[in-house]
Amino acid sequence: MAPQLAKRPPAQREIGSLLWLQLDNTKVQENRIGFGSKSALVLVDCIEAYTNRTSPFYANGAASAAREAVALLTAARAAQIPVFHVATRFLPPDVTDGAIWAKKMTALELLQAGNPLSGFCQEVAPISRETVISKQVSSAFFGTNLAFALRARGVDTVVLAGASTSGSIRATAVDGFQYGFRVMVVRECVGDCGHGPHDASLHDIDRNYGDVILKRDALDAFTVRAGALERNHEDRIDP
Repeated sequence: MAPQLAKRPPAQREIGSLLWLQLDNTKVQENRIGFGSKSALVLVDCIEAYTNRTSPFYANGAASAAREAVALLTAARAAQIPVFHVATRFLPPDVTDGAIWAKKMTALELLQAGNPLSGFCQEVAPISRETVISKQVSSAFFGTNLAFALRARGVDTVVLAGASTSGSIRATAVDGFQYGFRVMVVRECVGDCGHGPHDASLHDIDRNYGDVILKRDALDAFTVRAGALERNHEDRIDP
């Protein structure tokens, strides 16, 4: 007699080869974290490698995210919100600082410093007063001084934009959460190579590590900050 397979609980369903556990929201209910007292905008891998159609890393979602991030960056600058540009970049000539990642993904050799594909997208390129950080793994926090730089500026809220959603954005969101920052991922301003990994990663981040917000909500938060700066300026010049 053939062995009987254990029945899966009704809360589980299988999609392709992946098993998704559907948690009862009455038992596990996520909350909204919201913005704290001071925000910073962190743009992750807004580089030519993801937006140039000739690149093996090109992703239509990432190109769209870079375009959507223009308004976000403009608003952050107007509100004098700290801006950090973090890019995956390796030392030539042999990408040894890429370690195991470079062995797993040999195309990372294209992201050596000096290669045009490692350069920032022109529409969201950093200006002189903004901080530029190079990373050698997915997370913008791991092995970099990003957390220290944020804390030195009194930042408690990290607003994330860039690529890819399932790679560097998710890794950065998880590490940001683990460092104690409020993490806001701007839905329209992150992108991936496909809807599946993009949507699944946003779902996971929103449920466990931070808030996935609309661009208009981020712009509203930045506008409030800009308004406060303007009022403070007016108060200082009043006789």
